[in-house]
Amino acid sequence: MTSVASSQTTVVDVCAYDRLTPDLGAAALVGDVQVALFRLPDGSVHALGNVCPFSGAAVMSRGITGTRGEVPTVASPVYKQVFSLLDGRCLDPMGMEPRPGRGQDLPVYPVRVNDGRVAIELVDGE
Repeated sequence: MTSVASSQTTVVDVCAYDRLTPDLGAAALVGDVQVALFRLPDGSVHALGNVCPFSGAAVMSRGITGTRGEVPTVASPVYKQVFSLLDGRCLDPMGMEPRPGRGQDLPVYPVRVNDGRVAIELVDGE
């Protein structure tokens, strides 16, 4: 019989919704996880890993928001790679390879907005 380890999620309160400015990112340290939060003009909030897989710098919260078609995006302020805010995929690697040991996509954290507070879900062990 094989046992399967189940992962559990933890919901972590991060900040007040009103503290997030539309189209500008904000960085948060949640435990030891660096998260970049983005509030878009439509009111939605997205959370991605804050460390750029190409430069290794914790700068994604300083990126420029935009769109590719209907997909909301953020461009890294270092080498300008573009990432989907929906699923963290790198949409344009700009001809570069990610740093060793990293994939080219960003982790995505589910976001909850309740009673004017923003919370993210972390998988235990992240």
